[in-house]
Amino acid sequence: MLDNLIIRSEKPEDYRDTELMTLRSFYNKYRPAADEHYLIRIIRESEDYVPEISRVAEYNGRIVGAVYYTKAWIVDGDVKHEIVTFGPLAVEPTLEGHDIGGALMRETIRLAKEAGFAGIALMGEPNYYPRFGFERGAKYGITDACGNSFDELMVLPLNRDFSDIKGKLIESRDFEKLEDKERLAKINEEFPKYRKVKVQEGFMQIFGQHLGVVEAIDGDTYMVRYWELSIPAKLSKDLGKKPDVGSDVQFIWNHKGESSVTRVFKNLLE
Repeated sequence: MLDNLIIRSEKPEDYRDTELMTLRSFYNKYRPAADEHYLIRIIRESEDYVPEISRVAEYNGRIVGAVYYTKAWIVDGDVKHEIVTFGPLAVEPTLEGHDIGGALMRETIRLAKEAGFAGIALMGEPNYYPRFGFERGAKYGITDACGNSFDELMVLPLNRDFSDIKGKLIESRDFEKLEDKERLAKINEEFPKYRKVKVQEGFMQIFGQHLGVVEAIDGDTYMVRYWELSIPAKLSKDLGKKPDVGSDVQFIWNHKGESSVTRVFKNLLE
């Protein structure tokens, strides 16, 4: 973890910095560009927002992470149990690998438990959240609002035995405001313009790997531009086409060892 990392409540003067960091955190990961920064604004305006357990991470006077909690419910017919959910959980992309997200999770789980919430449910990365105690919702008979069960739906019991809590996870209806693309476009005018990248048709999810552009080649070392960083990487053994300077690539960023280029692709938006 970073020395001098501060986990604290968000202040109004943090709002733009937090939104910009979140925009960068999710940019081109699920889709070209991002809308998670817009979601933050929706959450702050929502009656279901739980600011007392939501937190930002500050490092050297800069916002480098954030997580936002809202009320949610497990509903089974007429039986309704109030819990909380969270999202987005965002980390400044140039500071990945320093356990900022972990620090935010550990602190807010503690706060949620102390506040007396029955538990936490989320739709998230199934290979990441179990390290904090989250389990598959299917274990407890918990599904999404449509009755579907999948690995990304996870729960963490806190102050209740979830063996007697089952049903559909219902999140705040305010999340539906994300469909207002006009407002999103207006909000985007407040932020820097970044290059949009589309790797494949349909849904894309770029986790565990990153998107970058080769900016220089020195022998068998490829310098990959990732935001403001230039990351040295080797080519993976099963890579077919070798990249040139200017090539769009997918790469594994190894924070403690050798990074590797795993794929060369054409940006479908260009």
